[in-house]
This record gives sequence, C-alpha cells and structure tokens, in this order.
Amino acid sequence: MRLLLVEDDNHVAAALSAVLARHGFHVTHARSGEEALQALVPEGNGFGVVLLDLGLPDQDGYEVCGKIRKRTSTPVIMVTARSDVRSRIHGLNMGADDYVVKPYDTGELLARIHAVSRRTAHEDPTTGGEDTLLLGPVRIELPTRQVTVDGAVIQLTRKEFDLLALLAQRPGVVFRREQIISEVWRTSWEGTGRTLEVHVASLRAKLRMPALIETVRGVGYRLVAPAA
Repeated sequence: MRLLLVEDDNHVAAALSAVLARHGFHVTHARSGEEALQALVPEGNGFGVVLLDLGLPDQDGYEVCGKIRKRTSTPVIMVTARSDVRSRIHGLNMGADDYVVKPYDTGELLARIHAVSRRTAHEDPTTGGEDTLLLGPVRIELPTRQVTVDGAVIQLTRKEFDLLALLAQRPGVVFRREQIISEVWRTSWEGTGRTLEVHVASLRAKLRMPALIETVRGVGYRLVAPAA
C-alpha cells in the first residue's frame, strides 16, 4: 500500500518510514501542508492512507485535512500530541477518519491504518467487483464465501476463509500476527499463535499454492498475488 506521511520533523519521519517499510508500506514523505496537497494530485494519486501531523510549518494541520477532504476520499489519520477531547472532535469534524495521540504504540498505529483503509476502500479495477477478489487463478466470492482456483471450488473452513479474505483484501501488505488473531479469531494473541500457523499451512495445502501466503519472519504474513 502507498502511504503519504505528512511530518515536518525529518528524524521522526525517517524512523516511522523505516517501520512502515518493514511492514510492506511504500512511504512518501511530505514536510509541509503544501507538499502534501501537491502529492495528492490528481485525486489521491493512488495513496491508501494519509498520516497527518498537525504541527506543520506552513499551514495548520486541521486546515490541511479540510483541503485534503475536498480533493479526495483518501483516508486521513491525524497523528499528534494534542490529546484533549476538543482537539480530537475538531479533527474528526474536519474530515479525519481516525486520530492517534503521540506517543503511540506502533502496533496500534498499524492496526488503525489497516482498519481505516478497509473501511473506506473503493472498488478496485483489478477485482471483479467490490464483493469479488481476483488474484491470478484464485477467485474469492465474499457474499457466498466461495473460493475457486482455476474454476475448481476449494472447500475451506470458516476461519480459513476469513483468514484468506483478510489477507487478500490488501495483497502485498504485511499483517501482524496479533492483528490477524484479533480480526479473525476475535481474541488476543496469547495462546493462539499455533492456531494461526496451522490455518496458514492448511490454506497453502488446500489451494496448492504454497507461495501465495508469505511468512514475514518476526512480524506476520502477507499475500503475494500470483500471476493471472
């Protein structure tokens, strides 16, 4: 996923960009409100999420958020030290999709990025529609929960389907183990790590595509879209 990071502090931006890159994001850094607005032309310019700091040198971050919202529907997450309720409410009223207060936990920030990108995702031209995901020979029908490979139906358990659908909605993006457990199993990571590994192994075997789901050591998993 392409991500626009709007942050005037180069040291903060470099550290955060390195973390995001390790999790599969392609980060563009804008140091001012004007740079951010230019980067989003035309119509979002393919960015999946904007991380917007409020303390910018040329414009107030709230003002920048309002301008972004007039130009594109790209999700905006405000990242700031302003923790009072009034500031949060104002940010959301200006069009932000989420509001994260510094200092924050990196895992929480990554989870929020994935959450807002899924909530606001538009139909992609590479899919067969917003309810169908096409990944090479793999076809995932979300309403009917049916998966086919080269036209052949693959029988999956409920959790196997949920896991595959989660990864398939963002090909190439690394999902942390904790996030997968939370979203698919609706529980915490403790004691469920082996369950996730078993389901990944089962999916690879049933789809007969061991390279489809890649293990990112020490982090989690990502789906590698196969050639058509």
